[in-house]
Amino acid sequence: MKRRSFLFTIGATPFLQPGQSLAAAPIQVHKNPKCGCCSAWVDHLKAAGFSVRVTETPDMSSIRRRFGMPERLAGCHTATLEGYVLEGHVPAADIKRLMATKPQAVGLAVPGMPVGSPGMEYGNRREPYKVLLIDRRGRDSVFASYPGSSTVGGAG
Repeated sequence: MKRRSFLFTIGATPFLQPGQSLAAAPIQVHKNPKCGCCSAWVDHLKAAGFSVRVTETPDMSSIRRRFGMPERLAGCHTATLEGYVLEGHVPAADIKRLMATKPQAVGLAVPGMPVGSPGMEYGNRREPYKVLLIDRRGRDSVFASYPGSSTVGGAG
């Protein structure tokens, strides 16, 4: 009897099929129409299983302001997902963790455009960077840290 119940539970568990998104709603990305690294970040999200919609706008400051992301944490694009704001080149793994833990927060930010972050790949070069969790008062704390590469290929 227990085996039948266990098998029913497994059979009733939804499995993610290729092409299915991880979130109930798509990630809405706001980006400058001329930004190539933003498009590369969108590709990173899609490869990780997220559904993504893109809106192009040249005025990213007003988008950040509208969603409550402090300007001092600006990246080159702003996204929203189920009430959270994602600023800059946030790795998909950290977005998944955010959605699993659902903290009381505005969202996540990777300020600037660190080389080696998703969408900012440049050979083997990686700058160290932090993914910041932004609380509802605009304060930040470290959500994840990524080390830089110890070898920088070439002279630059």
